[in-house]
Amino acid sequence: MSKLVDLPYETTKYVHDRCLCFATQRAARALARRFDEALRPVGLTNGQFSLLMSLNRPEPPSISAVASLLAMDRTTLTANLKPLERRGLLETTVDPSDRRGRRIVLTRDGRRLLRKAMPVWEREHAAVDQQLAGTDPAALRAGLRALA
Repeated sequence: MSKLVDLPYETTKYVHDRCLCFATQRAARALARRFDEALRPVGLTNGQFSLLMSLNRPEPPSISAVASLLAMDRTTLTANLKPLERRGLLETTVDPSDRRGRRIVLTRDGRRLLRKAMPVWEREHAAVDQQLAGTDPAALRAGLRALA
């Protein structure tokens, strides 16, 4: 039987300092908490804000289109839609061009809540951009989009 050889702690530090996955996960959790806190007064989480914002389109999107945009599987998206639908912020309707499909419609209350949340998001986002002073937030966003 072979003996397991432990990795040296320096390897752990090396991975910690170089791993983009670790860094983006950590930053994503911190940003999620930050925006959850900022949006709490309007009754939304950052995920709900993103989901509602993804519905703010000229034509109601399909569930597949929203799932793709948010990088979610359809089952997770459907589970996240239900509480917002119960609150009357969106409706799921039959796709008129394909009766098997579903479209998601942002309701008047949903649009009203997005309008109310937008200044909160803008203030918090400006604070995040300020915190990134010395880096290029646009280049960071472009790099993250390239990875997605």
